[in-house]
Amino acid sequence: MEKRIGTITVLLADRSASSQVNEVISCFSDIVLARQGLPFHNRPVAVISLIVEGNVDEINSLSGQLGKIENVTTKAVVTKILSQQ
Repeated sequence: MEKRIGTITVLLADRSASSQVNEVISCFSDIVLARQGLPFHNRPVAVISLIVEGNVDEINSLSGQLGKIENVTTKAVVTKILSQQ
Protein backbone atom coordinates (compact mmCIF):
# COMPACT_ATOMS: atom_id res chain seq x y z
CA MET A 1 0.00 0.00 0.00
CA GLU A 2 1.28 3.46 -0.88
CA LYS A 3 2.45 5.95 1.76
CA ARG A 4 0.71 9.27 2.23
CA ILE A 5 1.38 12.35 4.32
CA GLY A 6 -1.26 13.70 6.65
CA THR A 7 -2.17 15.34 9.92
CA ILE A 8 -4.07 14.15 12.94
CA THR A 9 -5.55 16.66 15.36
CA VAL A 10 -6.18 15.27 18.83
CA LEU A 11 -8.45 17.16 21.26
CA LEU A 12 -8.33 16.10 24.89
CA ALA A 13 -11.42 17.31 26.74
CA ASP A 14 -9.85 15.98 29.94
CA ARG A 15 -6.07 16.06 30.29
CA SER A 16 -6.15 13.00 32.55
CA ALA A 17 -6.34 10.99 29.30
CA SER A 18 -2.87 12.21 28.27
CA SER A 19 -1.00 9.11 29.48
CA GLN A 20 -3.23 6.85 27.36
CA VAL A 21 -2.83 9.18 24.37
CA ASN A 22 0.96 9.20 24.75
CA GLU A 23 1.02 5.41 24.95
CA VAL A 24 -0.93 5.02 21.69
CA ILE A 25 1.20 7.62 19.90
CA SER A 26 4.36 5.80 21.04
CA CYS A 27 3.07 2.57 19.51
CA PHE A 28 2.85 4.38 16.15
CA SER A 29 6.16 6.24 16.45
CA ASP A 30 7.34 4.79 13.13
CA ILE A 31 4.76 6.89 11.22
CA VAL A 32 4.84 10.06 13.38
CA LEU A 33 7.13 12.67 11.82
CA ALA A 34 6.33 15.55 14.18
CA ARG A 35 4.23 16.29 17.22
CA GLN A 36 3.14 19.55 18.79
CA GLY A 37 1.18 19.86 22.00
CA LEU A 38 -0.67 22.84 23.41
CA PRO A 39 -1.91 22.57 26.99
CA PHE A 40 -4.38 25.15 28.24
CA HIS A 41 -3.17 25.75 31.78
CA ASN A 42 -6.34 27.50 32.93
CA ARG A 43 -8.61 24.76 31.50
CA PRO A 44 -8.59 20.95 31.60
CA VAL A 45 -8.19 20.85 27.79
CA ALA A 46 -5.22 20.14 25.51
CA VAL A 47 -4.61 19.95 21.76
CA ILE A 48 -2.02 17.75 20.04
CA SER A 49 -1.23 17.93 16.35
CA LEU A 50 0.62 15.12 14.61
CA ILE A 51 2.27 15.09 11.20
CA VAL A 52 2.27 11.51 9.93
CA GLU A 53 3.54 9.51 6.96
CA GLY A 54 2.21 6.03 6.35
CA ASN A 55 -0.35 4.10 4.43
CA VAL A 56 -4.01 4.99 4.88
CA ASP A 57 -4.66 1.97 7.12
CA GLU A 58 -1.83 2.93 9.51
CA ILE A 59 -2.94 6.55 9.74
CA ASN A 60 -6.59 5.61 10.24
CA SER A 61 -5.63 3.02 12.85
CA LEU A 62 -3.70 5.61 14.88
CA SER A 63 -6.54 8.12 14.64
CA GLY A 64 -9.13 5.45 15.47
CA GLN A 65 -7.28 4.12 18.51
CA LEU A 66 -6.85 7.65 19.86
CA GLY A 67 -10.53 8.40 19.26
CA LYS A 68 -11.57 5.37 21.31
CA ILE A 69 -10.05 6.90 24.44
CA GLU A 70 -12.66 8.53 26.66
CA ASN A 71 -12.77 12.35 26.37
CA VAL A 72 -10.56 12.31 23.24
CA THR A 73 -11.66 13.44 19.77
CA THR A 74 -9.57 13.10 16.63
CA LYS A 75 -9.68 14.24 13.03
CA ALA A 76 -7.32 12.94 10.35
CA VAL A 77 -6.60 14.59 7.01
CA VAL A 78 -4.57 12.65 4.46
CA THR A 79 -3.09 13.96 1.21
CA LYS A 80 -3.85 12.46 -2.14
CA ILE A 81 -0.22 13.15 -3.04
CA LEU A 82 2.03 10.18 -2.46
CA SER A 83 5.24 10.54 -0.49
CA GLN A 84 8.58 10.16 -2.29
CA GLN A 85 9.48 6.93 -0.47
